[in-house]
Amino acid sequence: MDSSTEVSSLSSLAAGKVPEELVNFINNSSRFIIAGHKEPDGDCVGSQLALRSALLRMGKEAIVCSAGPFKRTELKEYINQFTDIPADANKINTKVIIVDCSGKERTGEINDSLEKFQCAIIDHHAAVSHPASTPEAPVYVDSNSPSCTFLIHKLIAALGLELTEEEATLLLFGLCTDTGFFRHLTEKNAVVFESAAQMIHSGASPKKIFNMINGGKSLNSRILMGNILARTESHFDGKLLISHETLAEYSAFGFESRDSDGLNQMLLTIQGAEAVVIIRQECADNCTVSLRSTDRINVSQIAASYGGGGHRNAAGLTMKGDIAFVKLKMLESFINIFAS
Repeated sequence: MDSSTEVSSLSSLAAGKVPEELVNFINNSSRFIIAGHKEPDGDCVGSQLALRSALLRMGKEAIVCSAGPFKRTELKEYINQFTDIPADANKINTKVIIVDCSGKERTGEINDSLEKFQCAIIDHHAAVSHPASTPEAPVYVDSNSPSCTFLIHKLIAALGLELTEEEATLLLFGLCTDTGFFRHLTEKNAVVFESAAQMIHSGASPKKIFNMINGGKSLNSRILMGNILARTESHFDGKLLISHETLAEYSAFGFESRDSDGLNQMLLTIQGAEAVVIIRQECADNCTVSLRSTDRINVSQIAASYGGGGHRNAAGLTMKGDIAFVKLKMLESFINIFAS
């Protein structure tokens, strides 16, 4: 997004940028399954639920579908609103809208249930796998958007609706999730703050959303964070920081004790740090890897090279092997960036 896209009215921005095919796709259908990616975050959940609310207000039928698991503590209050079995699967004129990912394959175990439906995609990730847009299967992708909820806000405006307080809260929740509560935005993102202001004007509370995202952590999560911080290694003159969570820790603390955002933010504040890698061993031969960086380094390219994905400064992947093997692969990946 550059300064040429900044306008004073979000409604006019939405009308100019939201594909007409997507608006028609929604207006000409009566039933929708709104799906998101596996292991959803606040942006995915907020996008799904806010879009469902808007569709219901238009007199449509809509359900939200997810394969889960809902690992983040801030998502607990929303879990019961989701199903992993599309109940509308056999109804006539049902269509699918996939949000916050590039296609059906990213939805995980619910993919097979979605295959027979016409499908629209709304996404803000720069992925090579986005399908071509057609009137029957419109694709609304803007990799310059800071969150999928920002695109959903524009879509709701393009559909001629004003935000309800519930929708505004869900949209701001997703926007704050993916922008790190706005710390990733720059001087070119004035229109994003205009969008946030409209959400707040509609009743969303930044204070409540901050507490929802950052509060409610367990003591175990702080202990685990301390363990991971204590074993952090410095490479390439401090430009790359690497740490890990052991299988024993994963078994003892589980998913709910993870605080990846807080941990990555803390490590990136270290002087000279330009990238952070956290490796987590979840079973004997498989690890997940979170990658974070400052503006100079595009970690999404590294993640994509191993079948993962994400954003320029926040990405992730899954890799077969133990911590030592994955660590070696990560160091090899950063050699060309830092060794020059």
